[in-house]
Amino acid sequence: MREPPQTDEGWFALHDFRRVDWDAWRDAPERERERAVEAAVDYLQSHESVEDAADGASAVFAMLGHKADLMIVHFRPTLDDLSAAERRFDRSAFGAFTEQSTSYVSVTEVSGYVSTDYFEGNEEDVDEGLRRYIETKLEPDVPDDQYACFYPMSRKRGESDNWYDLPFEERRAMMEEHGKHGREFAGQVKQVVASSVGLDDWEWGITLFSEEATTLKDIVYEMRFDEASARYSEFGPFYVGRRFPPADLDAFLAGEKVPTGETGSREEEAGGHPHGGSGDEHGESHPDSGEGDADGDIRGELADLNVYAGRPHGEDVYATVLYSEADPDELFDEVQGLRANFDHYDTHVKTAVYDARNRDRRAVVSIWDTESAAETAAGFLSDLPDVVSRAGDESGFGTMGMFYTVKPDHREDFVEKFEEVDSLLADMEGHGESDLMVNVEDENDMFIASQWRSKEDAMEFFRSDAFGDTVSWGRDILADRPRHVFLA
Repeated sequence: MREPPQTDEGWFALHDFRRVDWDAWRDAPERERERAVEAAVDYLQSHESVEDAADGASAVFAMLGHKADLMIVHFRPTLDDLSAAERRFDRSAFGAFTEQSTSYVSVTEVSGYVSTDYFEGNEEDVDEGLRRYIETKLEPDVPDDQYACFYPMSRKRGESDNWYDLPFEERRAMMEEHGKHGREFAGQVKQVVASSVGLDDWEWGITLFSEEATTLKDIVYEMRFDEASARYSEFGPFYVGRRFPPADLDAFLAGEKVPTGETGSREEEAGGHPHGGSGDEHGESHPDSGEGDADGDIRGELADLNVYAGRPHGEDVYATVLYSEADPDELFDEVQGLRANFDHYDTHVKTAVYDARNRDRRAVVSIWDTESAAETAAGFLSDLPDVVSRAGDESGFGTMGMFYTVKPDHREDFVEKFEEVDSLLADMEGHGESDLMVNVEDENDMFIASQWRSKEDAMEFFRSDAFGDTVSWGRDILADRPRHVFLA
């Protein structure tokens, strides 16, 4: 019986591999090389800023080995967008010094192995965490300054081992095992799976991103032992490289290490937006961009008020918070299993379950050293039972998370102070709601999730005498410096 899993497609992908004609490059006049570099940097920055299409992402990588010198990756809504991007590079002055050693065309995909409800239209059975996870798979971003590994693969169709002859439930069981082992690398590896059935020579193109090159080896090695890979998969050539900002192209051509670390981040080069744009359609910086003048910088304003807020995403950390209505004990058992895997990675700071005092819901908080690790962790956490939402998904500015470690003798004092401040917040027009949540493992570890309509509404509260008095009062009862993490 034919049982093909349903699929949903997102952005189309082009992996464009280029070799540099080093002889021609060395022989070219210096001015010609300068013009070529200028043209290439303009091309790459324009595409990283997604100026050529309505949406998408692009990045350039310095490759190792003989297969290619550069890999340019484009994710775009249509094949026509990819075609235009490819031809524009070929027509550039730098393109004349390169040849396309190979390429790969595919489209991002999720399948029925992930969620039956998602494909059967049972909207009420698909929680927001899973929906967000699927969206990130279909419309992926490219992590900054990370190593990448790309390879194509297909399922076997031999006489004895034929993936497509297996019943759906048997295939799904193998994929669940495969996914379980992949989740052991949560926070360390981001994966983009793109289907190339009917588009290229293999059936899928897989791109892995990690801050550590050896982690790329580890995940491929570990997952080779799963039956889905060991028995039913065939793999094509592997390509490995490191992302670098377009402004470092000259350094790359000169044989220097890239990224050089001297050009600043892509956000700084292009005005603060993660894709290199100027912010939203009105040219304003986003609330969490960390850019702009002193009046628009939340961190700077809080510092002026003697309130420590760390970096725009927190105290040199990035946090993801998902809310669940599951039984606390059941939820904790699930989180404990994931946390044991998270703890293998140096980028993991903390993952904990907090129980709300005044309503029936829990917050699962996961804090990491990098944004990409926090986003990857969010994908795995979205599989937790009864996840109903994620902090930052609210309308308006969103949520500010405030973490406090209270001296044991002052725990009740802290709770009373929160209730006092919360009554003031209830009268503020721009305030949505605030929850006081307690770590189920440590009653002295508190998390306040405070939702606001706009940044200015939040700042009005932080400028208030009531909050200033609370900060001064808290210095005597807190066991550690508070941590304020913007989740908007």
